[in-house]
Amino acid sequence: MHKQTSFQWSMDAEPHKGRTKTIIQEHPGIRTLIGKNPYTFAIILFCVAFQIGISYLVKDGPWWLVFLLAYVAGAFACHTLFVCIHECAHNLVFKNRMANSIAAIIANLPLVFPSAISFQKYHLKHHSYQGVEAMDADMPYRWEARLINNSVLGKAIWLLFYPIFQMLRPVRLKEISLMDKWTVINMVVQVAFMAVFIYFFGAKALVYLITSFFFSVGLHPLGARWIQEHFLTHGDQETKSYYGVLNTVNLNVGYHNEHHDFPSIPWNKLPELKKMGGEHYTSLGSHRSYTVLLFQFLFDRNLGVYSRMARDNRGKNVKVK
Repeated sequence: MHKQTSFQWSMDAEPHKGRTKTIIQEHPGIRTLIGKNPYTFAIILFCVAFQIGISYLVKDGPWWLVFLLAYVAGAFACHTLFVCIHECAHNLVFKNRMANSIAAIIANLPLVFPSAISFQKYHLKHHSYQGVEAMDADMPYRWEARLINNSVLGKAIWLLFYPIFQMLRPVRLKEISLMDKWTVINMVVQVAFMAVFIYFFGAKALVYLITSFFFSVGLHPLGARWIQEHFLTHGDQETKSYYGVLNTVNLNVGYHNEHHDFPSIPWNKLPELKKMGGEHYTSLGSHRSYTVLLFQFLFDRNLGVYSRMARDNRGKNVKVK
């Protein structure tokens, strides 16, 4: 068994800013794709209503139905809400930043734990400082990678409890303030919602929301998204896109190279961006199946939590207007 002992290190800055400049020079028409998509808010309202509706249906039902619906339905609704929060973080829903923050807090409601505003702060740093441990909350801890490494059981447990590992990482980012006004608002609204929810819907409905949340980002085909995005499954290529059928229900979240290159383009226009970008994207390694990738990650002993590209070089910010 091959046992990894460290991340793979790069002396270069993150790869997206340079490619963005090249693509925009060759295809200036891509600028027309930059904008907002307020219809995303309708998707937020639908998914929130969907989760509340299913919660009502299972509150007096058998336990097997709670877990089954969480896996086959709730996980997808929660993952879509995560993508909507991601869009709000980039201010791609409304023009007004406050409106995007409010939309993100609403999307957060069925996700049990208050995380929308914190995600906004840490995710934007992930774009600017990809792979820099002191700034990128998407990078695993070294102890986390050492603990799990490439053990099949360890990787399964890591995916199952991935939200917990993810919640611990912001503590490492000393240059980013954990608390601010909007973080407190997010927490207060979430606690109030959950108190009302538990009072009227009870324990089974709460378990449905919690398991939907964990399945949506954990030991589930959808959890393979975290492996797809930045794990080294194609040599040294540190960002991969996914072009499978689940992009239909998950708002093109798989178009990850495209999104990192042009984070000001909303989810509905990412396929058009890929088409306009031509060989800049078709020449890159990508994935077609989350299920295949999930099993590849679990059983390939050459893949582990250490399979990430790290760097000290923070590079320079380049804004595409």
